[in-house]
Amino acid sequence: MASLPLDLAQAGLTVGAAAALSGIGLVVCFRATGVLNLAQGAIAMITAYALRQTIVVWHWPRPLAVLACLFVLAPGIGWALDAAVFRHLQRRGAGPVETLVACLGVFVLLVGTAFLLWGPTPLGDAPDLLPSSPWAVLAVVAVLGAGVAAVGRWTPFGTQVRAVVDNRRLAELAGVDADRVSSVGWAFGAFTAGLTGAVLAPGLRLDPYGLPLLVMETIAVAVIAGLRSLSAAVAAALAIGVLQSELTQFHPGGWPQSLLQAVGANLFVLALLAAVLLVPLRAAGSEHRGYRPALTGPPPRPGSSRAFAAQVGCATLLLLPFAFRPDDLRAALQVPALALVLLSIVVVTGYGGQVSLGQAGYAGLGALFTGLLAGGRLPGLPAFPAPVALLVAVLVAAPLGLLVGWPAIRRRGLALALTTFALGTAISRLVFQQPAATAGVVLDRVGLLGHDRFFYGLELALLAAALLLVRALRRGRLGRALGAMRDHEAGAAAAGVNVPRLKLLAFVVGAALAALGGGLLGLGGQAFDPNTFDPVLGLTWFAAVVVFGADSAVGAVLAAALLVGLDAGTVVGVSAAAIGALALLLGRMPPGGLAGLARLRPHRNGRAGGLLAGAPEEGARLSPLGRQLAARIRLPAPAGEAAAERSPAPTPLPRREGVRLTARNLTRRFDGWAVVDGVTLAVPPGRITALTGPNGAGKSTLFDCLSGAGRPDSGQVLLGGRDLTRLPEHARARLGLARTFQQIAVFPGLTVADNIRVGAEQAAGRSARRSAEDAERVLRLLGLAALRDQAAAGLPTGTLRLVELGRALAAEPVVLLLDEPGAGLDRRETALLVELLRSLAEDGPGLLLVEHDRELIDELASGVHVMSAGRTEFHTRGPVRHGT
Repeated sequence: MASLPLDLAQAGLTVGAAAALSGIGLVVCFRATGVLNLAQGAIAMITAYALRQTIVVWHWPRPLAVLACLFVLAPGIGWALDAAVFRHLQRRGAGPVETLVACLGVFVLLVGTAFLLWGPTPLGDAPDLLPSSPWAVLAVVAVLGAGVAAVGRWTPFGTQVRAVVDNRRLAELAGVDADRVSSVGWAFGAFTAGLTGAVLAPGLRLDPYGLPLLVMETIAVAVIAGLRSLSAAVAAALAIGVLQSELTQFHPGGWPQSLLQAVGANLFVLALLAAVLLVPLRAAGSEHRGYRPALTGPPPRPGSSRAFAAQVGCATLLLLPFAFRPDDLRAALQVPALALVLLSIVVVTGYGGQVSLGQAGYAGLGALFTGLLAGGRLPGLPAFPAPVALLVAVLVAAPLGLLVGWPAIRRRGLALALTTFALGTAISRLVFQQPAATAGVVLDRVGLLGHDRFFYGLELALLAAALLLVRALRRGRLGRALGAMRDHEAGAAAAGVNVPRLKLLAFVVGAALAALGGGLLGLGGQAFDPNTFDPVLGLTWFAAVVVFGADSAVGAVLAAALLVGLDAGTVVGVSAAAIGALALLLGRMPPGGLAGLARLRPHRNGRAGGLLAGAPEEGARLSPLGRQLAARIRLPAPAGEAAAERSPAPTPLPRREGVRLTARNLTRRFDGWAVVDGVTLAVPPGRITALTGPNGAGKSTLFDCLSGAGRPDSGQVLLGGRDLTRLPEHARARLGLARTFQQIAVFPGLTVADNIRVGAEQAAGRSARRSAEDAERVLRLLGLAALRDQAAAGLPTGTLRLVELGRALAAEPVVLLLDEPGAGLDRRETALLVELLRSLAEDGPGLLLVEHDRELIDELASGVHVMSAGRTEFHTRGPVRHGT
């Protein structure tokens, strides 16, 4: 008995060493490519199946099988993925969400392929390649870790890897073969994935779901290591493996024992959840303050013939099952229910821009709660009729969306995806697979519900109601706010959108829709099956929604029909393989996936509208505002621009008296370093004040402290005597503190008019009618009326600068913070910008201008704050001339 802890530790080292192999591959692949390989588990599974096929079925000699599978097949998969998929994404600068979806596409494709080749039946005869003792695996870990460390530290290739990850384009200009570096990284990562699968498979029953999910859980060790440190990844893997094994020696009895066993068996899942919540994840682009998920296309055109045809086709597909035979109708019962689950992904990801990989968990909770309520299994509650049980289950599950929504407030991209995946997997493992929670769950249909045609009609009615709800979310003020948050969170907050509250709303609505769909799935099959809500299956659902259009409700219905129809009409796995293949092609499709094809518009000249409607050369035509301002500053009119064609001066915005913005002793520290060090400044109304200084002086941090994007460690921010220091950014915006960004913050998924209306609608006390009128007034004032229905995506820089400024002006700010508004503009556009900013200041608001262009500062500013090393020095200037 005294040796039991040692025996358990030895067993835990075997699992921990396998996890360490996976962690080494994940870290190396990330360091070489900037991509966290979420397909690691699927590659491990395919390699394990291939080893079994060659050794057990084909009776190859073991050395030959190992050579073919571990040293040819697995690295070949990695090399092929880089060459065919990820190299294209890297070259065009794809964001983290696009690479995430590509990884999921690989994962789903390989899982579907395994289903097609080997079927869903678990296999228990995977061959052993290493001795049962953990020391052999630990030796492999030590050799691989030492080899990677040596290559990274002492060889030119290691230097090239670091250069490519830091700046791929700059490394290529220096002569580094970035493609070779990425290919080696992918090949090595796939090799370690295959080795992990070969080590783990003999102790498991090999199936297309179990091993991929288990290896995905080992992402925890890479996250704990910050995706950088090999030694930290190995140490974390061994510690978790040993702890997981040691927990099996405790037997407290009763329900604590069941809970302890569940925790011990799923320690890597819980470690992943804790890691993504506690460890800052430095994934490529995952922590950018503003980014577009790149999963959605341009806004749909009202009355589009292709969109109408898709809606008619969708309705026809849903009505066809009424003519089916009873057996076929029974299979079709899954379509409306699954469509509701996929609609939840549309709301959370397509509308809200929050990548959620855990919706299968909420669907399972809906089915479980429905069964518990219908069977009277909850203490103190009677047995409810099935429809009532379903409704109550949705109401209970909806608030649980806060479990993901709350962490999502400060996470995005890859960090959020891992959080949602970890939580969904934890729900599956700790709830759905525990007999104490699911034994005896009743999901019978009695009375009219027992007739499949009636039940299918009820499903269609609920789906129709959900589609109406989703349509309402997409339109109007709420829809514009959701679109703004999806496209650029920082820009949405600066416009006054309450981003945290909107995120919570998206997750709560998504949880309700998923629970409703899950409850119907359970009632349709009249049983609670945990495999129906497997986390791996949830990844397939997510990939299907993205392929058919993450922001397309019709696409979600069509995706559900495809997933159910292909598997029911062929063999299980065909739908996953098809979705995976399509997901890999997303980078070559229009934005928005297949739904984006229905929204393609004829090419329009992107030079219409903006500060200058055309190029600056002679003969270019000016926008209405351009003609007006060109006349005011006495620039010669371009050739062919007749005086009679000049538009009359648009109606100006209502004058709003400015108030003084004051900062007192602001200090902001990072890692003990004072980036902003006791800054005091004032922005008086009706004047333009400049803030300048070298890069790294602290200007952006100071700007964030003023606008609310960042919170100072000490000091005060006052607006007209009101203390704003503790107010969030959206609250400051609603009080009249507006801002623009150095990197243009527009909402490309919205039209020009909707971009501006976002700013007008968030202003305090603004009615819907007044918001629309103010937005229209800004459109005319800035010469953008002709572009009101055009998507912001693809417009030229000058026009986008104007759209962003228009969004800020629509809120009628009392103080306007402008972060390098002249960046990217040519001489004529800059001249027009100078006149425009002067006109704005004359109308009352105070303007604070962050700018490097000394000529622009000389033209505009009446006072200049020069910032250096976190401190400012104020210089008063003489009267600024108004005219030339």
